[in-house]
Amino acid sequence: MASKLLLGTAAAALVIAPAHADTLREALVEAYATNPVLTGQRESLKAIDALVEIARAGGRPTVTGTVSVTRDISQSGVFQRTSQGPFLNGRVDLNMPLFQGGTVRNDIKAAKERVEAGRATLRAVEGDVFVEAVSAYMDVIRDRAVVELNQNQVDVLGTNFEANSARFEIGDVTRTDVAQSEARLRLAESRLATAVGNLEASEENYRRVIGSVPGDLAPPPPLPPLPETADQAVQIALADNPDLIAFARQAEAAGYDVGSAMGSRLPTLSANANGQYLNTLAGDVGGNPFTDQSNPRTATSTGVGISARIPLFQGGLPSARVARARALEGQAYEQLIATERAVISNVRSAFARHEAAMRAIEANEVAVEANALALEGARLERSIGNRSVLFVLDAEQEALQSQVDLVTARRNAYVTGFQLLNAMGQAEADDLGLDGGPLYDPLGNYRNVSNTWWDWSGGEENVLDATRTVQPAERPANPVVDEELLEDVTARP
Repeated sequence: MASKLLLGTAAAALVIAPAHADTLREALVEAYATNPVLTGQRESLKAIDALVEIARAGGRPTVTGTVSVTRDISQSGVFQRTSQGPFLNGRVDLNMPLFQGGTVRNDIKAAKERVEAGRATLRAVEGDVFVEAVSAYMDVIRDRAVVELNQNQVDVLGTNFEANSARFEIGDVTRTDVAQSEARLRLAESRLATAVGNLEASEENYRRVIGSVPGDLAPPPPLPPLPETADQAVQIALADNPDLIAFARQAEAAGYDVGSAMGSRLPTLSANANGQYLNTLAGDVGGNPFTDQSNPRTATSTGVGISARIPLFQGGLPSARVARARALEGQAYEQLIATERAVISNVRSAFARHEAAMRAIEANEVAVEANALALEGARLERSIGNRSVLFVLDAEQEALQSQVDLVTARRNAYVTGFQLLNAMGQAEADDLGLDGGPLYDPLGNYRNVSNTWWDWSGGEENVLDATRTVQPAERPANPVVDEELLEDVTARP
């Protein structure tokens, strides 16, 4: 299922300065651009991209040059010359690998599989960050509603307490009624304090995930149609879950590692060429003792050849490397099966929680209406003396609880639905249709580092994409993270 989650209207281009995200789309765009977990994973993928070129370099020619200036300390026999130097010696060596036992080929294939795994991992992290962002957004909406409901309850119970206290003065109610009213009022105040604390925690979590303090949050748009059965959801997940794809690619890479380790047992063949230049910088080089002819002050030589390295005995090192690679390959496949199990479990769990939340919404909507009617009746019957004060207080508490339960069920339904999308591999930027600027292209850096033969390139300088959330009042005199620490990176304009 390639369902798309279209979240409202197009968002404006994101800026680094903290801004209130009034819609869920804006919150997701901001998290996509500046969440440090996600931006850090992108940097991790860049490091993995470089593994392919590192492996390719093992099969490319190398050129080395050496220059030395020497002076003889002592001479005797045929080495005796008039001059003791200094002597200038320059040499250039070219080495071209012809056959490496298959290690380079397997290393390149393994690196490419790890790049694919890294891209899948980036998808997984992207989806996880979006789930966190949706949860944080919905938590703030829920907790603000709960605070408002509890504040209303405190106001109502405060009015009741004052009214019952006045009625006690004229003998219309007993001291017990007044005590019950006051107890419920203080209990409501306690619940309000707890709700306010929960809201503050949710807003701080929002600031951590999204990167800004929440403003007035609009209700979220509806989720796209979800699979009708858990089996359908599992089928989608087993074909597109990024964690499963990442571990499958890692297992493939581990298989190539085994081939690379086995190649260390085989001979290697390389072609080489060299050139050398010698110059006597000072003094006479003297005559040749065998020909009695004067030697020139300079000399050059060149040569070409093919060399083979044939390993005969390496102390058991290749066997140990092969054994280790095979064990790691086995571990990778075991982890793949464990991940498959986890994907199935997560999908079915999210599906079940979403179904339960949807049923809870239906039940709580009926309960809210019924409790509102019961409360109205209880107050009317109390006014004519057919109900006690305690009965009315109980009705008010039940009405409040059903409203809180409804708000919580709506939050749970939305979050679990999004978790189900994530488990199926459909909660990434491409699926969400975000319009906050161009999406990150994981192939861009790979193209930049591919086929890099020049030793003096090394990628672009680091640019800090994540935004900091430190407020001016929170900044200490000697912060751990200061401008000096961050001077090697720059913020993206």
